[in-house]
Amino acid sequence: MSMDKIEKISVRVRKNILKMHNRANSAHIGSSLSAVDILTALFFGCLKIKSAKDPDRDRLILSKGHGASALYAVLAEKGYIPLKSLKEYCMNGGRLCGHADCTGGGGIEASTGSLGHGLPLGCGMAYAAKKDKKPYRVFVVMGDGECNEGSVWEAALFASHHKLDNLTVIVDRNGLQGMGRTEDVLRLEPFLSKWRSFGWHGTVINGHDHAEISKTAGKTPFKKACPSIIIANTVKGKGISFMEDRLEWHYKSPTNEQYEKAVAELDGKAVKKIRSNK
Repeated sequence: MSMDKIEKISVRVRKNILKMHNRANSAHIGSSLSAVDILTALFFGCLKIKSAKDPDRDRLILSKGHGASALYAVLAEKGYIPLKSLKEYCMNGGRLCGHADCTGGGGIEASTGSLGHGLPLGCGMAYAAKKDKKPYRVFVVMGDGECNEGSVWEAALFASHHKLDNLTVIVDRNGLQGMGRTEDVLRLEPFLSKWRSFGWHGTVINGHDHAEISKTAGKTPFKKACPSIIIANTVKGKGISFMEDRLEWHYKSPTNEQYEKAVAELDGKAVKKIRSNK
């Protein structure tokens, strides 16, 4: 799929995220918006998935489960879950929970939300693929604040020890977590060097550049017999100027007025991009 088409999809995904959070009055919209381009580029430009039930499909685990609205909106674009089901997000009796829930429909590989669990799950899937001689790859999208969890580094050791070169981690490096800047709460840098010291091979990319995300993820494994790490630099609340890089949007939901303002901003950016391409 062309990058222009993926860009248009990412705009629709952001609009649906805004609608979901406005309707449900739920938290974590900033975290969802920072991951949109990563998820969109992976599902439409990289992952090998014939169907959500294909046993040889590539797997994607959203370990930062609180960004579930982004995953649901992307899966709706793929046709794995009905677009109308997005109305159920965080609503009483609805199937789409505030954290990723695998009972919500196809393409949701694991229920996540307790941070630090996605990578161990991904390790298990990748290890099983090796043992069963299956061709599928496993991608785990994590938050940077999530890397405060010890279970992440235990799993990182496991992956390198077992030479899981069918496993790729992409860290949504937006620099903010629940209580502040990641570097103030618990310093991560030198971040890539830490992963490399655990036996991983990887790189740092722009987490909002669809072409760069697709191209880089498509090159994995970066080294045979080694797991891959991609640190994707992103902006919390990306796409909505008054939400970008603002900690409060980890928790706030948009009012009706803010929702309308945000949608108008996305529409304006889309028109500007179309005109610039002529």
